[in-house]
Amino acid sequence: MGRSYFVEEAVGQYLSDFSTKPKACVTGLLIGQCSPQRDYVILAIRTPPREEQNESNKNYHPKLADIDEEWVTAHASQLSRMLPGGLLVLGVFIVAAPELAKDIQNALRKLVFSVEKSVVKKRLWSFTEEEVSDRMALHVCSATKKILCRTYDMQDPKSSPKPADWKYQSGLSAFWLSLECTINVNIHIPLSATSVSYELEKNTRNGLTRWAKQIEEGVFLINGQAKEDDTELLEGQKKSSRGNIQHRIQPFDVKVLTQLSQSSGHRSAAMVQVCRGSINLKGAVKCRAYIHNNKPKVKDAIQALKRDIINTLSDRCEILFEDLIINEAPAKKNSEREFHALPHRVFASIAGSNVMLCDYKFGDETAGEIQERFSEILDQVVHGEAIHIAEEINTVDINPPVDNTDDTQQIQLTKATLLSKLQQNMGVAIAAAVAIFAVTFSFNYFSD
Repeated sequence: MGRSYFVEEAVGQYLSDFSTKPKACVTGLLIGQCSPQRDYVILAIRTPPREEQNESNKNYHPKLADIDEEWVTAHASQLSRMLPGGLLVLGVFIVAAPELAKDIQNALRKLVFSVEKSVVKKRLWSFTEEEVSDRMALHVCSATKKILCRTYDMQDPKSSPKPADWKYQSGLSAFWLSLECTINVNIHIPLSATSVSYELEKNTRNGLTRWAKQIEEGVFLINGQAKEDDTELLEGQKKSSRGNIQHRIQPFDVKVLTQLSQSSGHRSAAMVQVCRGSINLKGAVKCRAYIHNNKPKVKDAIQALKRDIINTLSDRCEILFEDLIINEAPAKKNSEREFHALPHRVFASIAGSNVMLCDYKFGDETAGEIQERFSEILDQVVHGEAIHIAEEINTVDINPPVDNTDDTQQIQLTKATLLSKLQQNMGVAIAAAVAIFAVTFSFNYFSD
């Protein structure tokens, strides 16, 4: 038997609106949450048209042959940064004419695997064996509005499509549960004497991978209590006069305890390494996760929050490196230290839902720019009053090693290498100064 997808009614209306243009071929992403019993779809988001399509012809109707796989996966990568813990890109959809049904299934299969590969390649965590590995390929007929839902197993590139149920439900995520925590970050990453400047991003990722393991192994206290993994998250909650658990609006407050060092029972071998630089990340990071309210387990809620903690710090470091490349920030001399602000995390409400999506804002970006980015990537209007900035204070201090070669040659090498690694312009602006409630990032150059 195939999987069952419970879908927010607004998603059905959103997809139906595209059916008014029978000649059009529309692609997009499906956002939601997986659980052992059922899966939930709370958003459908159209792939944004390229700028040249918007400007050249307003009456342009894309065809099946016009589907740009690279553009769809790039959108998925950007969108995945905006998803808090618990939410995933569950699949892709295509709205097209019925006579294209056979060709559409081939296109959907290709897209669903490409999108999944795109969103997982930069994650610092992995799915467990118990988790759902199926992703959805949805065809909406533009003539009849009939929906054909199938799934593919992402662990098997040769998997055959399996039928899945598609059921609408009103107010699906209106009372989902949320968990929040503030993580105090203090990460020190030594840089060996053989490292070069353009390896800073790679070294940062390696250091974050080690830190992510600490988060994975941490102890999480929910409202001050340590709970068993298999207990229900709502266990012990007050019930109404009808015997139902009252709708919970207040988020669960979570504290995270990480191990400082190995216990005495573990033997460790010390390794001496010659270092001429370091990366230091310090500060407080606001994290948030959401989980369905259908008897959720503690382990699933904690897992969603763990992944949000890891994702938000990793994403911000990645955004900063992209921003430095795009803006070609001038390099400092060996004896000087640089400070750069990592972006604030901002949250935006979704109409009819308790879930909020997020984005990252540099200090000099305006609310209008944030609204425009939400509109472009999410294909929905976000009003200024719906945007909330998370209050955070974070610093990143990077002291990269340098060799004794000519400074000018080293700078040129660094720029050339970084520019070659840039895959896409994320449209972010660099923050001019270190500000309160911001993550800061610094370079400290020094030589022998």
